[in-house]
Amino acid sequence: MSLLDRESVKRVEKALKDFDESLRVIILEESARTAKDAATSLNCEVGAIVKSLLFRAEDTFILALVAGDKRCSLNRLKEITSKKNISMANPEEVKNQTGYTIGGVSPLGHLKLIRILMDKSLERFNNLYAAAGHPNCVFKIDFINLQKITNGEIKELIE
Repeated sequence: MSLLDRESVKRVEKALKDFDESLRVIILEESARTAKDAATSLNCEVGAIVKSLLFRAEDTFILALVAGDKRCSLNRLKEITSKKNISMANPEEVKNQTGYTIGGVSPLGHLKLIRILMDKSLERFNNLYAAAGHPNCVFKIDFINLQKITNGEIKELIE
């Protein structure tokens, strides 16, 4: 079975096509499970890889989109959301909320509506690469269109 036939990848592809016909899912030979792996496969800077990190914030979830060379600050998330208890979601929560497994979490095409925060440091790059529903699938997009397609709120998320 081709990776493009997987339900999770099809969900991303549909979201991309609905937004812009020219956007495509790219299949990588090597896994893009980590930002470093993806950057190596795509021959780009690690920072141009968008990490989609799901956090549990008390009774809700937040998806933080952060550059591959940066770390998301829990303190910043707490300030932005006014929630005291924030932690990384566990693998089961990630699957239930997004429909993706860790390593292939896309910033779009989620099963449930999730508030999305985008780190301002992603603006440094002309092209960004984000997971497309599987560790070997990504898509290329620019910062402005990533913000539009995800309806992400641009914030300072890093320390």
